[in-house]
Amino acid sequence: MSKEFEIAREIEVDATPEQVWEAITEGTGGWLWPMEPPEPREGGKGPFGSTILAWDPPHRYTNRVEDVEGISEQTLNQLDYTIEPRDDGRRAWVRYVHSGIFVDDWDNQYDGASKHTDFYLHTLSQYLTHFAGRPVAFTTFDGPEASGTPDALATVGRALGLADDTAEGARVSVQGPGGKALDAVVDYRDPYFIGLRTDDALIRVFGRNHWGYVVGVSVHDFAPDADAEADEAAWKGWLNGVFSRP
Repeated sequence: MSKEFEIAREIEVDATPEQVWEAITEGTGGWLWPMEPPEPREGGKGPFGSTILAWDPPHRYTNRVEDVEGISEQTLNQLDYTIEPRDDGRRAWVRYVHSGIFVDDWDNQYDGASKHTDFYLHTLSQYLTHFAGRPVAFTTFDGPEASGTPDALATVGRALGLADDTAEGARVSVQGPGGKALDAVVDYRDPYFIGLRTDDALIRVFGRNHWGYVVGVSVHDFAPDADAEADEAAWKGWLNGVFSRP
């Protein structure tokens, strides 16, 4: 049964309103995924066939699309960003509202979207604080079918070398592709997601097994020699290996 939803969040970030604006319009690969920049005017074309309803740099950006392409679970999707300066413009307050209509499985879809929103906005803050404006190589992929079990995200955490009680803020040496040790900060950790930040990358692990799917991984690589295809081959091979062990 179709039903409307709304997810609203407010955050403050260590970035100027102009930096936030750039991140949500042209720099989405640094924290979300790469998207075609919106046409800079009200009534213009936005990502995924959306229409720009509000365009007031660097304060307000809204886009809306009906019959979302490639997303059968929704018939309407709207994203709204309001940005205000703080501390004489050295910081910014951001209000984000995601609304629309879910077609079915409303409770599960809403729970997943709500928890993903928190993780994505946290990643936006990490990007703005540590990597704003740097070129990025981005890749994202799903794990194998075996990564859809209830304990799949916990399995990934242990394979990385994280203890079950390793908390946000911990500095760790994780076991990455090829057995390479990566010095990282656990910048996000809850039962649904793992976020790792190295000197040159944001590595995000999505426990979508909790919503009936499989584990997903995204890598935002800011290294000067970053190669998205190499990152995908390495991390996908690593993830497949985690779930092929006896």
